[in-house]
Amino acid sequence: MKQQDFQTGTWLNKPATSRLSGGELTITTDANTDFWRDTFYGFRRDSGHFLGFEAAGDFTAEVRLRGDFQQLYDQAGLLVRIDETVWCKAGVEYNDGVICPGAVVTRGQSDWSISQIDMDYSDFWLRVTVAKGALQVRISQDRTLWQLLRLSPFPVADRYLVGPMCCTPERAGLEVTFSELAIGPALAQGLHDQS
Repeated sequence: MKQQDFQTGTWLNKPATSRLSGGELTITTDANTDFWRDTFYGFRRDSGHFLGFEAAGDFTAEVRLRGDFQQLYDQAGLLVRIDETVWCKAGVEYNDGVICPGAVVTRGQSDWSISQIDMDYSDFWLRVTVAKGALQVRISQDRTLWQLLRLSPFPVADRYLVGPMCCTPERAGLEVTFSELAIGPALAQGLHDQS
């Protein structure tokens, strides 16, 4: 996979505060930022911070994240986006007093799934693969063992935008550092292959 230069990404909802240093991107979230569409809550939000990179056809993207998730709905991870109605945000979210890995897949309306995996969420890896009309989300502590978080149908498109995402629907001030973002051809990985 090809390492990405954060300076070449395209912002959607650029945060008031971000910095690049030593190949790392650190974002401090603005207030009331989120990605969500309709389900249960009845509102639409497309205000989360997202730095997108173009991926043509099937792809795999990986990133390392470091953050201090402390308040309800603090979240960060990777976003895969076709447009404002079709996207997936995957990563971690602070929910009911614990940090939970999970994903929201949106095709007109959002769904939400969370898990509980015992690991250190202050420093972890995330991988998303889109191939043949399906999306896989995996998480890793050490970039060796990759646990499956989500398998979902996802529309086939000529191009996607993929990259770091973070939001704080209930506050401002979450600081998240992204590094080692890489994007390349889709990995041919079976569902039970954790490598």
